[in-house]
Amino acid sequence: MSAQAPSAVVLIRAKRFTPNPATAADNAFQANAPQGQSHHATAAKAVAEMDAVAEALREAGVRVHVFEDEDHTRPDSVFPNNWLSTHAGGTVAIYPMYASNRRHERRADVLEMLKSEYRVQTIVDYSGLEPDGIFLEGTGAMVLDHVSRVAYAARSHRADTHVLERFCTDFGYEPMAFDAVDSGGVPVYHTNVIACVGTEVAMIALEMIPDEARRKQVRERLSVNGRTVIELTEEQVREFAGNAVELCGRTPQGKRRYIMAMSARARQSLRPDQIAAIEESCEIVAVNIPTIELAGGSVRCMIAGVHLDRRPVDGPRELSDAVEAINEDHPVTPDGRFVALAD
Repeated sequence: MSAQAPSAVVLIRAKRFTPNPATAADNAFQANAPQGQSHHATAAKAVAEMDAVAEALREAGVRVHVFEDEDHTRPDSVFPNNWLSTHAGGTVAIYPMYASNRRHERRADVLEMLKSEYRVQTIVDYSGLEPDGIFLEGTGAMVLDHVSRVAYAARSHRADTHVLERFCTDFGYEPMAFDAVDSGGVPVYHTNVIACVGTEVAMIALEMIPDEARRKQVRERLSVNGRTVIELTEEQVREFAGNAVELCGRTPQGKRRYIMAMSARARQSLRPDQIAAIEESCEIVAVNIPTIELAGGSVRCMIAGVHLDRRPVDGPRELSDAVEAINEDHPVTPDGRFVALAD
């Protein structure tokens, strides 16, 4: 298994999806649903797009764990990477979320599945920082280089540098924070819309880092081990070209294959030379998800990668396809540590 590219993912099938009004103020990538389109129609289209992503990943040989969500109070639950990350060695992190109506996206049943099917030793919970107004929205706020152990983070109120440093101390990463803004001077709300780090290739909108010295440092750090760095334009970022993720799948013959998962819109924005550079090490898997992208995130945001060792499977079981719901009013506390499931 690649240190950078997980072979399993968690997806949330959000049946009540809609662009979240609580996140619109600072998410310049967010848009409203077409005028006259009902909430029901928007949600139905989003579910179909999520199913298409799950099917494309399964066809690529990625193990996909899908969880249903029918809660109308969780419009952004399709983006689990903001509250959850997993790490080699059996550690899971849970993060503090900026928007109060996103904080109950955290789910005990997801954690129970991870503990049941994978080797989980420790769950580190940072969500208790929310009452202090301190936030770090997971692998949206950070783009992690698991090979060189670097955490890249664009500063924003969704990516507090103090908790970034705390995460890096706890998990053994080097923090690399920087400012990133669009052409209008608006700060980038999440790092993973401007940057993607794969094993042998990275994509990043360096032009959106105004400090020239810091821009150079980021580029050098990304390429220090021979990784190819593809520079994205702001226009490509607005098409979600930076919101991609490398995964490790399998061919029907069982041979390992690396894929770069992104949206069809993102792929269409890439130049032929950029596509060729990606395809030196990865096969691009692109899925059309225009409805989900209305919420200001794309394929990367939808995927919580599983970097954990799998437990031996005793007999047939597909827990990920039929996970029993846990009463969120009386959640099981993972590893004896409290996990906040509500605002």
